[in-house]
Amino acid sequence: MEFQKDTTFFTGRLKSVTYAIKGAGKLITTEHSVMVQFSIGILMTIAGFYFGISKTEWLFQTLAIGLVLSVEGLNTAIEKIADFIHPNYHERIGFIKDIAAGAVLMAAMTAITIGLIIYIPILL
Repeated sequence: MEFQKDTTFFTGRLKSVTYAIKGAGKLITTEHSVMVQFSIGILMTIAGFYFGISKTEWLFQTLAIGLVLSVEGLNTAIEKIADFIHPNYHERIGFIKDIAAGAVLMAAMTAITIGLIIYIPILL
């Protein structure tokens, strides 16, 4: 089956959104690290409702959850491409994968900091 680009604006965007939703579903259902991050995001959302956080706190919390899940998705894509290109261990591929994992760590640390800023005053 040959790929045919859809040149119409509306149906092209609709197909793009469909592919994005399909990709997000694959990401959440097949990648353990994303499953964990997604579960934490759900728990933090429940906590936000339980503690009645402010609109501004919701904005920061939502941004933090989205940031972590997005960077985790990009990290997964980089790892899959790297493994496809060079299935065996290679020092330079390992370096690239480490950098991508480091980006996830930075996003997660940012999210944890935001969570602590929101919830420590509530819990104390």
